[in-house]
Amino acid sequence: MELRAVPVHCNVLWDTKAQAFNAPRGDMLLAFCDRCGHVFNVRFDPRLMEYTQAYENSLHFSPRFQAYAEGLVDDIIMRHNIRNKTVIDIGCGKGDFLSLLCERGENKGIGFDPSYQPEHMDPGRAERMTIVRDFYSPKYRSFAADLVTCRHVLEHIQHPVPFAGSVREALREKPSTVVFWEVPNALFTLKDLGIWDLIYEHCSYFTAPSLARALCEGGFDVTRIEELYESQFLGIEGRPSADRQGRLQTILTASPAAIEPMVDEFEDKYRTHVGVWKARFAAWQAEGKKVVTWGGGSKGVTFLNTLGEPSPVRAVVDLNPRKSGKFVPGTGQEIVAPETLRALRPDAVVVMNPIYAEEITQHVRSLDLQAEILVV
Repeated sequence: MELRAVPVHCNVLWDTKAQAFNAPRGDMLLAFCDRCGHVFNVRFDPRLMEYTQAYENSLHFSPRFQAYAEGLVDDIIMRHNIRNKTVIDIGCGKGDFLSLLCERGENKGIGFDPSYQPEHMDPGRAERMTIVRDFYSPKYRSFAADLVTCRHVLEHIQHPVPFAGSVREALREKPSTVVFWEVPNALFTLKDLGIWDLIYEHCSYFTAPSLARALCEGGFDVTRIEELYESQFLGIEGRPSADRQGRLQTILTASPAAIEPMVDEFEDKYRTHVGVWKARFAAWQAEGKKVVTWGGGSKGVTFLNTLGEPSPVRAVVDLNPRKSGKFVPGTGQEIVAPETLRALRPDAVVVMNPIYAEEITQHVRSLDLQAEILVV
């Protein structure tokens, strides 16, 4: 399936509407590997990727997501006894997840991410962490750890097997290290039509078999793989293989053969789903309805760019205060705080992720608004 002229970065917002309209774009051509069940963008150009401090994708301002992250951290700490130990977080972003691992397990943390901004981290929490504002690579193999996490990073890497191999090589002196990695679940896109997750930044769309294969070929024994966050994510765990020939030591619930029919049907379902929303947009536009979307991340950016102009969407709401006053790449809507809806009085609020529907509905009603609430 081909998608043309999509924003290169969904999580880089712009200071002005004019800049947003002129945001860099790229093309996507999705392909499927029937041997391992992997979906990937064959037109991905890594030279277009730039991860700086302007990159903002923290979800921890949502109570729903924060509760998920805390539960995930507690589970990892409990099952692997990660207490008073050293943890590494590859692609730590603003440090939210790493700080939870440190706080809740009394651990020492080491994070790697060029987009980290120390001014956004509480000094007390930062004391437990050392942040390297660089991409993780074998030159950092001297940083040993008892746990290595890597969440929502692998889907951005064009060649995931060599990356996994480089992490395995860095752990050669500590074979007992536990790894926990998390990625978006491609089956949520294919089966549940989470189509707004198709973004240029993600060159890889992992299914359980393709994620397991990437880690095994990278030299890890895979001990656990499961769907997380109401099937939107995949979590995988393992340890460095003794002979660097990784093995699957758990059962997969999906196979490439079972996934292939979903791939064959996906483009038609995608076009139908987009058509439904375009018709709804056209009706709102004709009726002069005021509409906002809730969610200024990748789903919201993709939704607005896919449906295009004319658009009834006046603004995009997001709980992350670091996004307020910025503009959506490609379409130019302003990101606003929820409180601004009191003045805007929208007729409809479109929720970009069903997992936040209850949280957002409660927030909208607390603002004394009776807007129609729809979930994509």
